[in-house]
Amino acid sequence: QVQLVESGGGLVQPGGSLRLSCAASGFTFSSYVMTWYRQGPGKERELVTTISGFGIFTKYADSVKGRFTISRDNAKNTVYLQMNSLKPEDTAVYYCNAVNIYERTNYWGQGTQVTVSS
Repeated sequence: QVQLVESGGGLVQPGGSLRLSCAASGFTFSSYVMTWYRQGPGKERELVTTISGFGIFTKYADSVKGRFTISRDNAKNTVYLQMNSLKPEDTAVYYCNAVNIYERTNYWGQGTQVTVSS
């Protein structure tokens, strides 16, 4: 059974930090590109950052460059999102996504809420 379980969300003040985790199970984790998306209130879901199977390649949305860092631990089947210098506009539900283009499989987590507010 495939599962992606996000954790680490919460309420943080502007300028603060949070670390999200996404624990995967039920598939060969290192064969999947992992991506964090977010959906803010009244907004469409947007790509935040993505990382290749062995962590060699990463890509970030312009809005988070220099503040967010994606990483993965294939031994633990977990991808992380370190979020620093958080802004109110970072408030959103953050989703973990796993894609394998060769197997044409695409999995989503249930999301974790991040609220940045004073």
